[in-house]
Amino acid sequence: MAKVEIYTTPTCPYCTAAKSLLRKKGVAYEETDVSRDPQLRGAMTQRAGGRRTVPQIFIDGQHVGGSDDLHALEHRGKLDGLLGLTA
Repeated sequence: MAKVEIYTTPTCPYCTAAKSLLRKKGVAYEETDVSRDPQLRGAMTQRAGGRRTVPQIFIDGQHVGGSDDLHALEHRGKLDGLLGLTA
């Protein structure tokens, strides 16, 4: 199974949607709350190629984007492969 990292804030509905999709698939993830730590948010922004919004999602170290990007991968049938799930 792939390592999934997600940068979030507590009140973000897109974060909730992304985490819900991952949970639905039975995928564990490492969550980092960037709401109260400017250094963590800066590190996230740098790692995400300048994207400052949350969530920012990484699968096995590869930046896949935000919630809309994650759901688009699911819609195209590509998310399971990235997550290392078997059909």
